[in-house]
Amino acid sequence: MAPVRLPSDAELPLLRARVSDLADRALVVGDPGRAARVAERLDDVRQLTANREYHVYAGSYRGVPVTIASHGVGAAGAAVCFEELARGGVTRIIRSGTAGGIQPEVVDGAIVVATGAVRAEGVSHQLVPSDFPAIATPDLTIALREAAGRTGLDVHTGIVLTGDMFYPSDVITGIDHQLWQRAGVVAVEMEAAALFVIASLNGIESGAVFAIDGNPLAAKNDSMDGYDPYREIVTQAVDGALTTALDVLVS
Repeated sequence: MAPVRLPSDAELPLLRARVSDLADRALVVGDPGRAARVAERLDDVRQLTANREYHVYAGSYRGVPVTIASHGVGAAGAAVCFEELARGGVTRIIRSGTAGGIQPEVVDGAIVVATGAVRAEGVSHQLVPSDFPAIATPDLTIALREAAGRTGLDVHTGIVLTGDMFYPSDVITGIDHQLWQRAGVVAVEMEAAALFVIASLNGIESGAVFAIDGNPLAAKNDSMDGYDPYREIVTQAVDGALTTALDVLVS
């Protein structure tokens, strides 16, 4: 079945943006506040909509029209954003967010560029069979790695783990981070697999770059005790990841 494309005068049901206001390139982030901060980097910027967790901005970066959109926390809600952007004619989506390191050397303040994602979330399994891979666009991945290298930060490239759970439970073990560490997964986050699958289904480009704000395997009992994503070292990595994403978005 061919991907759905909406007419230019249509309004996206949940993003609430008009298709004609969207650029063909979009940077997506989880936090609406972060979307607003990214929008400050644009020229001729205007906020298109603010509905639920979905805040959408239009502007230009280095002379190229871009869209900025927030998608909230978790793959299911983010999938709505990704699908509606694709239906609205966006042909390149790059996600920039935070993630937890899995490998010992992937620590606070580093940047991770995702080559693909483990589909340990729920929404993609309702779109395609479990054997279907969640893979970023190779050319974008290479460009993101090169751009990230220019930030001067510690950069890692590899497969990330996308999961639905943020706070672990004492009842069920949940995600086995040590297993995925042995498999070579570099970081864990909550939305990339949905982006890569939806982009593949819609025939568009996708990529993802993350700022590392901690390492769950370094925490006691694999818990979130002491987690603090607002430290200066994390802020610097977030800025570096956003700059990387914007540079590649318009390249």
